[in-house]
Amino acid sequence: MYLIKDLPENERPRERLMERGASSLSTYELIAIILQSGSRQFSALEVAKAIIKDTNDLSDLKDMTIPELKRIRGIGTAKAIGLIAAIELGKRVCSSQSERLQIRSPKDVFLLLEHELTDLKQEVLMVLFMDLKSQLIAKKIIFVGSLNQSLVHPREVFRFAVKYSAFQLILVHNHPSGDPEPSKQDIDVTRRFLEVGEMMQILVIDHVIIGKNRYASVMDHLRRHQKNSPG
Repeated sequence: MYLIKDLPENERPRERLMERGASSLSTYELIAIILQSGSRQFSALEVAKAIIKDTNDLSDLKDMTIPELKRIRGIGTAKAIGLIAAIELGKRVCSSQSERLQIRSPKDVFLLLEHELTDLKQEVLMVLFMDLKSQLIAKKIIFVGSLNQSLVHPREVFRFAVKYSAFQLILVHNHPSGDPEPSKQDIDVTRRFLEVGEMMQILVIDHVIIGKNRYASVMDHLRRHQKNSPG
């Protein structure tokens, strides 16, 4: 038996994952990380290889029971439970991605986040990251505090947009006063994000402000203002 700790650091699964990402690891190395440790006779890598060898196809793992997993050498109850939990989590992640919520309007944003943002005592800037079909990929709080152009830097928002491979995004924040009417600062921040989004080729669809039982769209506000402007 060989131990993972006896391997050179650049060959250990955990270290390689941290340095190069999960996609750089083989299937049995990923399984070894989930197992965390081996048995008295076998290292985690050897147990992981046994799991792959004892299944006709990797997809068979998703239907295996605890007793079936325990028949594989080096697998006890705790390791079988850990594997089943990891597989179930993977199923749920895939299911979540395939059933993404579609955001079509400011009202959709309000209904999604009303209960999350309405009663907060501080302003919070949240961003909804979406794909080409306006399906929600992720939502993330970017900033807590009064919205100010000098404090809220687009760099953070667009860094996550690139990370999530977002095609478009919506800015969302709350007004603790309950009045969702956009302030001059809200409008200035929105315009700044529109400019950066154009440069980054990531669409900034809207900036929705949530108040008490009400919401406002900064983009609607800008369109009305432009329409009513002379000339």
